[in-house]
Amino acid sequence: MASLFTRLPSLRKLPVCCRFPAGVGINLQGYRNPASSVAFYTTNSSRDRTVNVPNIRLNNGREIPQVGFGLWKVTENTAGVVYDAIKAGYRLFDGAFDYGNEKEAGAGIKRAIDEGIVKRDDLVIVSKLWTTFHEKERVEPITRQQLEWWGIDYFDVFYVHFPIALQYVDPKVRYPSGWTTLDGKVKQSKATIRETWQAMESLVDIGLTKSIGISNFQSSLIMDLLRYARIRPALLQVEIHPYLVQEELVTYAQSEGIAVTAYSSFGPQSFVQLKFDKAIDCLKLFEHPVITAIAGKHNKAPAQVLLRWATHRGLAIIPKTSHSARLIQNLECTSFDLSPEEVAQISGLDRNLRFNNPPDYLGALHIFA
Repeated sequence: MASLFTRLPSLRKLPVCCRFPAGVGINLQGYRNPASSVAFYTTNSSRDRTVNVPNIRLNNGREIPQVGFGLWKVTENTAGVVYDAIKAGYRLFDGAFDYGNEKEAGAGIKRAIDEGIVKRDDLVIVSKLWTTFHEKERVEPITRQQLEWWGIDYFDVFYVHFPIALQYVDPKVRYPSGWTTLDGKVKQSKATIRETWQAMESLVDIGLTKSIGISNFQSSLIMDLLRYARIRPALLQVEIHPYLVQEELVTYAQSEGIAVTAYSSFGPQSFVQLKFDKAIDCLKLFEHPVITAIAGKHNKAPAQVLLRWATHRGLAIIPKTSHSARLIQNLECTSFDLSPEEVAQISGLDRNLRFNNPPDYLGALHIFA
């Protein structure tokens, strides 16, 4: 079957916010524009359609797909969902200790490799260090355990999940370890970010991960980390959607050569399922008249418009879905262009509304204050 689209996005029409600073670039093999460091590579899905998927070049020279698959809350038939996503053309899978599904995700990857659909080197496997393992002596052992669950020898990207160090909870006693001690209290440990980061750097040295990154960090913490980092973070993963644009944080990170991955690209959608009041009380982005109008103009789904808004800003994205049609829709979100005016119009929805805010569900840990 022929591709559903035949043209490549016009790079000359990218708004200024989509240009990439030194050290962070988009590489899409086979089509290049030296001025914007952008080119395209193609992947064949199980439906014999060709999908153009951008790659983001990291500050260590490695590359990751700009569109990946997030594994947060993928708790039912995880192995099947991952396997189907690989068949659809996804090559990056974003997991974490805290998601509690790494063994199942690994089973889906093993099936795809065993069937010859992909090789390990074709995939970018991402995971994260949870908050209860920040002491330097705990970092390597839990990383090795997570790799064992995945059934792989190394991670392509390994993040510090939150800039918070909590008291250790043995995963053999409670998995995932969660936010509280066994007596139900939030207790911080004395591990510093510097101690944790140096242990993360050691993971690179011994080959347990190719790249290391930070998640849910704000600019001041990044500035401090960069003063002592021997290996600079390759990526920053944070919540970004039209209700939480984070323009200054994105601009700062990219100026330091740190690529940015957006999570929760659909805003309140996932948090409605968790019964978060903030999410329930606000208009779903899928239904917002600005989004639906732009989607109608381009004959695209609202989800595709939200994802394209993010990729136009140079962000990597990690949407998830268990619906086969939406798997392809999300993967094809870079197949059309938004105008600079449309990007600005969507950014104008910013309300500084953060859904993943620990005080809202823990009553503690004001990391974004």
